[in-house]
Amino acid sequence: MSDTATIDAASNQIETIISRVRNAVITDKEFLETVLSGLLARGHVLLEDVPGTGKTLTAVALADALNLAFNRIQFTPDLLPSDITGSQIYNEQAGEFRFQRGPVFANVVLADEINRAPPKTQSALLEAMDEGQVTVGGTTYELPDPFFVIATQNPIEQEGTFRLPEAQRDRFVVKTSLGYPDRDGEIELLSRREDRTTKLPAVDPVVDAGQVSTLRQLPEQVRMETELKGYLVDLVRESRDDARVDVGVSPRGVQRFFEAARARAVIRGRDYVTPDDIKTIARPVMTHRLVLTSEAAIQDVDAATIVESVLEGVPVPGATGEA
Repeated sequence: MSDTATIDAASNQIETIISRVRNAVITDKEFLETVLSGLLARGHVLLEDVPGTGKTLTAVALADALNLAFNRIQFTPDLLPSDITGSQIYNEQAGEFRFQRGPVFANVVLADEINRAPPKTQSALLEAMDEGQVTVGGTTYELPDPFFVIATQNPIEQEGTFRLPEAQRDRFVVKTSLGYPDRDGEIELLSRREDRTTKLPAVDPVVDAGQVSTLRQLPEQVRMETELKGYLVDLVRESRDDARVDVGVSPRGVQRFFEAARARAVIRGRDYVTPDDIKTIARPVMTHRLVLTSEAAIQDVDAATIVESVLEGVPVPGATGEA
């Protein structure tokens, strides 16, 4: 099968995954495409929403559609790093320590309300997210493959939250939001709750763990023309030069941007990147990586506004990469 045919088949699978998740959870297609872009880019996703918008249900439904093992970790102020990674437990009968695996040992891990835990505990996920492994007591343990973290955080102005360190935020390929459903969606939500004996719609698997790993390799087959690489880099550099930005997108972030744009092309069934792929994924890739100046905060300017001005200010190259 050619690369184009393989990507086209993958796009159909992704469309089915999205459809099945949306049958179970009231959510937006564009939101799910962004989440799956993070998955295909072999990265992780950060969701920022107020409580009660369906983040957990969406993560569970997605794990079911992907046929992957799922664990949820509720982050709290007293959560310890060992509560995430696991710890060494002494076995009196054997007279030795054995490793008790923590909840991070799953294919899909929902790190719920990650910014309610202190930074030391938040950082327990760093090695897992970067290396696909954890080290406890000097021994390294491999995490399941594929490994995908969906972390949720409450808006940082809410009481009892800790801001994620910049290095931690940079580990997430994209940051996005479910938001509130529209009016019809909320009516549908009430209809589903009307009969409490009715179970949530089951989400039948579309793929398995091996196929998910294959899907995550497909963006490597997607090409990005030199002009579009220049466009992507120009967007990042323009954001760094903005006087309202204190710290811009890192070189790691540029690479994640590139990977996410190629993942977006796979979702669209193409083996090449277009300017629209870059523009669409720029918002969820760039926004959480910008650290604004104190003056910008005083003026109530947010990172999303800066990304929008960058997208408007940087010329889009004429070439689309279709040749």
